[in-house]
Amino acid sequence: QVQLVDSGGGLVQPGGSLRLSCAASGFTFSRSNLHWYRQVPGKERELFAAISSVGDGTNYADSVKGRFTISRDDAKNTVYLQMSSLKPEDTAVYYCYAPRFALWGQGTQVTVSS
Repeated sequence: QVQLVDSGGGLVQPGGSLRLSCAASGFTFSRSNLHWYRQVPGKERELFAAISSVGDGTNYADSVKGRFTISRDDAKNTVYLQMSSLKPEDTAVYYCYAPRFALWGQGTQVTVSS
């Protein structure tokens, strides 16, 4: 089955950390650039992190630069998002996306609140 499965979301206090995972199956994961998006109700889905297919290139939106790190483990067919110094405005549903295959994960909720 061709799919991406997002996991790792939850409730965290401001200033805390969280690691999201996105596990892939059914396609050649290693050939795909991978993206993380997030979305809050009433707003468009926002692309904020990307990693190249060989893992040597990453890009971040200014809103997360220096706080979030995207990485991948092709042996595990998994992309990760390490989030630190979390802020209430980071609250959103987080999605991974494989643009080569136009494939989305189902999303995982991250809530930053005291």
